[in-house]
Amino acid sequence: MTAFFALTTSLLWGLADFGGGLLTRRTPALTVVVVSQSIAAAVLGAIVLATGGWTEAGPRLWFAFAAGLVGPVALLSFYKALALGPMGVVSPLATLSVAVPVGVGLVLGERPGLLQVAGIAVAVGGVVLAGGPQLRGAAVQRQAILLTLVAALGFGTVFALIAEASTDVTGLFLALFVQRLTNVAAGGAALAASVRRSGAVLPDGGFPWSSLPALAFVGLADVAANGTYAMAARSGPVTVAAVLASLYPVVTALAARGFLSERLRAVQTAGAGLALLGTLLLATG
Repeated sequence: MTAFFALTTSLLWGLADFGGGLLTRRTPALTVVVVSQSIAAAVLGAIVLATGGWTEAGPRLWFAFAAGLVGPVALLSFYKALALGPMGVVSPLATLSVAVPVGVGLVLGERPGLLQVAGIAVAVGGVVLAGGPQLRGAAVQRQAILLTLVAALGFGTVFALIAEASTDVTGLFLALFVQRLTNVAAGGAALAASVRRSGAVLPDGGFPWSSLPALAFVGLADVAANGTYAMAARSGPVTVAAVLASLYPVVTALAARGFLSERLRAVQTAGAGLALLGTLLLATG
């Protein structure tokens, strides 16, 4: 079940990133984050009320709270790094996020077998290549590299924190709800600060009401991905779950190919193939 939940996580995160990337072409990234996470928080609140999830409140919710603080910082750093570019450097570099949960798993005593170690190496290499890395002729600002590393550390930290935020499914709903509320509070504070600095928080035409379904999809796909990752990390080795869940850049690249007719470079096609091979090694190891 670890492979199933982790690969579902990759699918959901990949589609959420694709949708979020499209939305930020027309709407400021901070607004996309706050609105999409607000919708997710509202849905989760209803689920918590319906399932009686508030009875699961306990010290583990501090992990969800921490994940809620770290998540927006990581996401906004990533968007800012993408804006500074080039994407062919930023996107593959962000896959370093997998080092955090894998490191946590090793510290906790997990020791993957030889086949799994090979699968981890092949899968991570495939994800990096699937991002279409620019190895030559890429002028990279130091700030873009720094922001990407901050984003990678943040994403990896969220991976590790959300895996510890609950012990059962009902508690997971509550943990995700707390995480989203914290996301909205942190993002809302940043949005208010942007307004005070006369920053743009809406597109020229006003609030994008026609984009609400897409915003809802991004928020709900992201929260569902956090949930499936938590279940993957609980049902098997974190080292395996984290690597399989980190395949989402492959999904994003394939979504761009399918929906936007973007042509995959040869290196991206090779990376997708390696990621699949690494997945098979991990699943059978």
